[in-house]
Amino acid sequence: MRDATEDDLPAILAILNEAIVNTTAVWTDAPVDLDNRRTWWQERVAAGYPVLVAVENGEVVGFGSYVQFRAWDGYRDAVEHSVYVRSDRRGGGVGVALVEALIARARAQGKFVIIGGIEGSNAASLKLHRRAGFVEVGRMYEVGTKFGRRLDLVFMQKRLG
Repeated sequence: MRDATEDDLPAILAILNEAIVNTTAVWTDAPVDLDNRRTWWQERVAAGYPVLVAVENGEVVGFGSYVQFRAWDGYRDAVEHSVYVRSDRRGGGVGVALVEALIARARAQGKFVIIGGIEGSNAASLKLHRRAGFVEVGRMYEVGTKFGRRLDLVFMQKRLG
């Protein structure tokens, strides 16, 4: 586990675009380009938010990050994270390691709550978060659409303070 560098962006892009095309983890229909990921990475790093990569045998197999939950000052101590794992490494502990690393970073930054927004039928992600100490705090029914399906959004949170 380490901080991402600009050299990691092609691997991050490939992992994200695979998730966009094949899963309901990202609620967008169109893959993004390298400039999109470069801007995303630069903005997070400049704001002091981590972008972490999980590396195995010299290859990036997953990434994760977080940002302030909402832009208003009152949310300064709450962050929302996202974690993506390369398709051939899902279920092997990479996601857990990334979530745990993000929790540690958020604690170190003095954050009080870390939040995840998870598609309601993503049993693996819901289980991973429960095992990491997150609790479900809200469910929004049929607020998203992808692949011709209505999707539920589950919010889970873990108190860090």
